[in-house]
Amino acid sequence: QVQLVESGGGLVQAGGSLRLSCIASGSTTNINYMGWYRTAPGKQRELVAIIWSGDSPDYAEFAKGRFTIARDNTKNTVYLQMNSLKPEDTAVYYCTVRKGLGDYWGQGTQVTVSS
Repeated sequence: QVQLVESGGGLVQAGGSLRLSCIASGSTTNINYMGWYRTAPGKQRELVAIIWSGDSPDYAEFAKGRFTIARDNTKNTVYLQMNSLKPEDTAVYYCTVRKGLGDYWGQGTQVTVSS
């Protein structure tokens, strides 16, 4: 089992920045990837970015050039730096970990971008 706790969400004006953090605990060995998804109002959950165990990232198209994912294996923590935020980035952001065939999720952190 892996437990995930996110932090760093909040309210920000358009054009601003936020950094999300997610700390993993429990069985944190042999993790395939850590990453972030989001759920906007009225929409399905979608990929934001993931970072593989070899530190290679994958980004959704909307995140490229604005968001940066990073991982600190010594702290079992994954970060999402979000710059140039837009109102359409408003969503609940969920941390996720894939370990073997299992996916684990955090409780989510709200990001609200005002215009």
